[in-house]
Amino acid sequence: MLKSFAAVTDDNTEILAVGTMPGAASLAAGEYYAHKRNHFWPIIFALFNGGEALTSYEDKIALLLSHKIGLWDSLKYCDRRGSLDKDIRRESPNNFKILFKLRPKIRRVVFNGLAARDYFLRYNNISDGREYVLMPSTSPANASKSFEEKLILWRQALDGGR
Repeated sequence: MLKSFAAVTDDNTEILAVGTMPGAASLAAGEYYAHKRNHFWPIIFALFNGGEALTSYEDKIALLLSHKIGLWDSLKYCDRRGSLDKDIRRESPNNFKILFKLRPKIRRVVFNGLAARDYFLRYNNISDGREYVLMPSTSPANASKSFEEKLILWRQALDGGR
């Protein structure tokens, strides 16, 4: 059984980016979005760091939190061979009800792909006054949009609504 990471939030978090479950590279590194071809961090660097990449995971997290953005996954546990969401079996959800109670400033939830949203909806109510936004997955498995197209959409979701 694979186990996801703890939520990355603080008292100022207003936007929560929600993935499905860390992939194999992320689980091995103990870091969200560790696969070298995942577009998540390059998008964050383009939006909030002048395009300059940060190498330290602690610095990456500090950059996110300084912009009131947190991270978590829809699922806490699952069985899965490889990293593809379509291969997830026997999943258990993360407890967003508790997170939202602990972090009441979260006003927008941004789903990193369809599977993240679908698993979230399976276990959670979205009639709570928050804004829920579906974004194209930043995963290297999602080649339906270019980096530039994803960047435009993620900019609107993470920065445009402030």
